[in-house]
Amino acid sequence: MNAPDDPRDPTADPAEDINLEVNPDDVCQLIQLARDFHAQDAVILPDEPPGPDMSLSAAAMQSHAGNPLLQEFRSIIEDLDRSQQIQVVALLWLGRGDYEVDEWETLLEDAEDAWSDHTADYLLAHPLLADQLADGLEMLGHSCQ
Repeated sequence: MNAPDDPRDPTADPAEDINLEVNPDDVCQLIQLARDFHAQDAVILPDEPPGPDMSLSAAAMQSHAGNPLLQEFRSIIEDLDRSQQIQVVALLWLGRGDYEVDEWETLLEDAEDAWSDHTADYLLAHPLLADQLADGLEMLGHSCQ
């Protein structure tokens, strides 16, 4: 039980204190593009990168370079500033269960440490990206409905 002078409300929703810099509508658009991209028959994600100097996410996207869904997804990610890209990655990790909502600040720090110029490819290399982003958004009180 909290002391009488403890300002924390044990029934408060930690998501209420989280202010997303990335527009939930942009995330919803990314979710739809990810669904469409992963639904294509031609999308094959390798288990291992083809060479030691290539990341798995870069290898996954290499054979899809001309795909218009991939290009649109990349364009949206590239139009986001770095902190917004970090929040999209954080939503993925939150939605996949790597963190809890009350760990949001730690989650952002870890996502910032992992940030690279290849955020779009990293995201799309996750076959469950759409569902996990949607789950992360929902955990923060947002919906694509």
